[in-house]
Amino acid sequence: MKQTWRWFGPRDQVSIDDMLQAGVQGVVSALHHVPTGAVWSAAEIDRRKGEIARMTDGSPSGLGWDVVESLPVSEDIKKQRGQWREHIANYKLSLGNLRDAGIETICYNFMPVLDWTRTHLRWRLPNGATCMRFDLVDFAAFDLFILARAAAANELPGWLVEQARERHVGMTQEERQALASNVVCGLPGAAESFTLSDVQAHLEDYRDVSPDRLRANQIDFLTEVVPVAERLGMRLCCHPDDPPFALLGLPRIMSTEADYAALMKAVDSPANGITLCTGSLGARPDNDLPGMMERLGDRVHFLHLRNVKRESNEVYGSFYEAEHLAGGTDMVAMIAAIVREERRRAASGRADWQIPMRPDHGQDILDDLKRSGQPGYPAIGRLKGLAELRGIETALSHPLAGLPA
Repeated sequence: MKQTWRWFGPRDQVSIDDMLQAGVQGVVSALHHVPTGAVWSAAEIDRRKGEIARMTDGSPSGLGWDVVESLPVSEDIKKQRGQWREHIANYKLSLGNLRDAGIETICYNFMPVLDWTRTHLRWRLPNGATCMRFDLVDFAAFDLFILARAAAANELPGWLVEQARERHVGMTQEERQALASNVVCGLPGAAESFTLSDVQAHLEDYRDVSPDRLRANQIDFLTEVVPVAERLGMRLCCHPDDPPFALLGLPRIMSTEADYAALMKAVDSPANGITLCTGSLGARPDNDLPGMMERLGDRVHFLHLRNVKRESNEVYGSFYEAEHLAGGTDMVAMIAAIVREERRRAASGRADWQIPMRPDHGQDILDDLKRSGQPGYPAIGRLKGLAELRGIETALSHPLAGLPA
């Protein structure tokens, strides 16, 4: 695996220097300041490459921009309304500009409205560390009584409605405001941030968009852009839903292995691939992550290795961001499957035999707790996760391990 770290640009509290000292081999970044749907210009791409290439004192970092996360897909494209055709044309132009800059791997997602959803951004653990958390009852309280979505009471089970009502009554106004802010936080570093009114308007726009319609729109999008990516020698890789179950009445279409298998079959090209996120997919008990790597590994172009601790065996339930080796995913089995896939690729002569990986998210520990950095992206917490994952890969790759091909 090529060990990468996500970087949100010059405003990120974690610097290029920090990443070098952590032993990072490459960088995952994006042009968050460019409006969704607009073209990523060659000049802006080169500027970000230059920022990655320099340490704080101006000396060369030796790092490159390995993966784009994300080149965002606009809501117009997802709904096939408004300026969706222009946005697809711009997406193709952006792909060309990125390839000209030497960047080949592009992560994107097809989640409506919100790119990820949590109820807590700094939930305190018993040891004093903090992490991100999705609390099912808190989220239902938001849906029912803060957002006040009309259909929520009919969609949610009666026991959850009652618990959410009780939870909401016990909240202070400050706690309600914090919950609302956390839920609509969206993708860290994204160009958009949403108010409750924005969310309500987007939900209304999706009222008539079924899961089947959204799947068809995704296939239409890929039918347009995948041939361009294939011609350019690029790899597109779709990130799963986060969390991988229905929220706010919105369609969810990238939550299971079956979803990915169907998408790979619908647009059957090596340029149409997978961002295998063990955290997002691991929030469902019915997702077999090592098995998914074994069965679909030839189309996995990017890896997010993180772990979540589920608090029930239900598909729709609470979870929190665990330590990288401590959640529900067997990370040793997962990395063993990755090592086997990389060996198969290398034996077949694939140029992309080494899969870029980043230790996604991390708990705030030690001095992270004083920095108030990007939620989920602390320096020390991710360093700890990277060290643990690196150790597993090193051990499994050693001849003494005898890992079968």
